[in-house]
Amino acid sequence: MSKIAVVTDSVACVPEELQEAYDIHVVPFHVIWDGQEYRDGVDLTPTEFYRLFGQNKSYPTTSQPSLADFVRVYARLSKTHEGIVSIHVPAELTGAVNLARMAAQEAATVPVVVVDSRLATIAEGFVVLEAARVAHAGGSLDEVAAAAESMIPRVHFYATLDDLKHLHRGGRIGEAATLLGSKLRINPILSLENGRVRVFSVVRTRRTAVDKMLEMMWDEAGQRPLHASVFHGDALSEAKRIAGEIESRFNCVEFYITTFTPVMGAHTGPGVIGLAFYTGEPEDPAPADDGGGGGRLGLLGRSLSLWGLI
Repeated sequence: MSKIAVVTDSVACVPEELQEAYDIHVVPFHVIWDGQEYRDGVDLTPTEFYRLFGQNKSYPTTSQPSLADFVRVYARLSKTHEGIVSIHVPAELTGAVNLARMAAQEAATVPVVVVDSRLATIAEGFVVLEAARVAHAGGSLDEVAAAAESMIPRVHFYATLDDLKHLHRGGRIGEAATLLGSKLRINPILSLENGRVRVFSVVRTRRTAVDKMLEMMWDEAGQRPLHASVFHGDALSEAKRIAGEIESRFNCVEFYITTFTPVMGAHTGPGVIGLAFYTGEPEDPAPADDGGGGGRLGLLGRSLSLWGLI
């Protein structure tokens, strides 16, 4: 067991296998639907959520973890670890990071460093994974926290969706509000900068939006070692197609297809597709030859082997 615990929230969309491999502790957000409350990704899976989303006439709402949720996690981890690094979605989008700081003062009996990731989805997840790897290698509290902070400006996040109404309904639309009411058929490319949703570009078709995002990734990465994820909300077939394009064009050393958890899907609706990525340092290992060239780049198996976990 690592001496430093790494905590995050369900918005980070860290694959369950990696949560287990790196002992990452997830505090779930909550989805409220037709009077019932669900823990994000625990009581309601993405598959169940998107099926219900297509059937129900009512829309779900979301809520951040409670102070008590954080208190319970920090109190438990304080008994088994020497310190905690807790990494969360931006304060501009939710109050979770502030509740984490309050809980650290109230419940933890070991030092707690709370990090505002400035990111969301698997982009936030990449920050979490970097911290968890340092913790797994025996890093100190300061080293684990520094690893998270240094990763934040390196991660890029782009997404596109066909309909902005759900972002608007959930109050997370940010700069994209300027596009509401347009009579044109458009596909905005959104990014997350300084904790706020920004409109990076506007194109006419979804295919053009995907091509533009891949072009931007190439401009950043070229043939340098690439850590990347295609994330989606109920668009797995499209995500797999994009994964194949990434496999053929980029030097991926780590890659995942990740699904928006219910709390993210509640704010975007189905159909969102996007890329989160960062380029590795020169000493990153070259991608292993799995002999099969599978459509998901060996997905978790390859990534875990690269980082010495299998």
